[in-house]
This record gives sequence, structure tokens and C-alpha cells, in this order.
Amino acid sequence: MTINMIRGAIHCFLILTLAVVSGCATKSVDSGSGKRRAEVVRVGLAQIGTPYVYGGKSPTTGFDCSGLTLYAYQAAGVSIPRMAREQQRAAQPVKANPRPGDMVFFETKPGVYHVGLMVDQDRFVHASTSRQQVKIDRLKTPYWTARYLGAGTYLN
Repeated sequence: MTINMIRGAIHCFLILTLAVVSGCATKSVDSGSGKRRAEVVRVGLAQIGTPYVYGGKSPTTGFDCSGLTLYAYQAAGVSIPRMAREQQRAAQPVKANPRPGDMVFFETKPGVYHVGLMVDQDRFVHASTSRQQVKIDRLKTPYWTARYLGAGTYLN
């Protein structure tokens, strides 16, 4: 698979995701919230392939997990804390299934926290050390299920 084929697939995925998220927003009472959700997802997905850098919070220098969520939420005009654990503590807990734009939280090792952004009902985008880049994973895989702490949001 060539880089152009990968970029084309990502572009199609972004358009489809935005269409789905925007479609859901038309049913929402607060269309501003739907637009912010779509922007969080769009910005998160646009970072796929960006290098993982501990402490990183920009597409030019790279991202760590909480830097990616911070960047995506800031792009949507929403201010959130910098670190994953603080992002979880300050977020409004999501009781049911997380929606696109919601954050999902994990404890990958004792005292080591990780965060990602839901892009649909099954997948999330995150800055991963496993491939040293921003990528998409499925929430329901055994690895992530075993480490899942819950979901939260800063969006209504």
C-alpha cells in the first residue's frame, strides 16, 4: 500500500466520520456542541501518523496522549487540563457508551494513565507509544478492555 493510498483512505474516513458526527448533531438541542464534537474528531484524526513525543502537544513537534486530546479540544474552543489523569478528573463522566469526541481513559500500568478520543462507537484515536505515532485502535480489544477506566467529556 502506497502513502497516497493511505492518505486517500484517511481522507475518506475523515469525510465519512464528519458526516456521521454532523448528522447526529442535527438531532441535538445544542448544535454548537455537535459542531465542537465534529471538530474534536476531525482534528484528532488529522494527526494520524504524527510521531509520539513525550510531553508533545503540537503536530509540528509530536504528541503524547494528553497533548493530542488537549490540542483537539483547544481546536474546538474547549479548554481542558494538560495531563491525562487531570483530564479524567475534570471531565463529566459518561455513563453510557462514549460518543465521538468523548475521551476514553485507561491505566496502562499502575499509576500510568492514557487517554484517547472516540471517533465512532468502536474506535478511538490516540498518541501511542506502541507504534510511536498517533493511530486508531478499537476500544473493545482485550488489551484496552482490561485497562479501561471509563469515559468522560467536556462536550454536552
